[in-house]
Amino acid sequence: MEDMFITPIQPWNRIGEVEAVGAVKGSSAGSSTKVKGQEGISAFKGIFEEAINNVRTTDQNLAKNQYLLATGQIEDPHTVGIAASQAQLAADLLVALRTKAMEAYNEIMRLGA
Repeated sequence: MEDMFITPIQPWNRIGEVEAVGAVKGSSAGSSTKVKGQEGISAFKGIFEEAINNVRTTDQNLAKNQYLLATGQIEDPHTVGIAASQAQLAADLLVALRTKAMEAYNEIMRLGA
């Protein structure tokens, strides 16, 4: 019988610089380090910039694959479906991030009133 090898699970890289709630990249995951001031703004901004860039690149990849499919130059037609799914997931993630940011803003405004 052949030796079977199962690939170990690798940790998933999170979006942007934020690795855990309230922790900044480079600090321990269990740490209670708070992100404040410009650090917090840049981490928040970086998450949204990365999500927007992800939507752009996946949409460009989808358009390229659709063009190749339409002109008959693509070898694997299933890549168009995969690219469409990636583009949809990227857009859904961006919308979810926006929704959560708006909910957090509204909650802060409600608390301040």
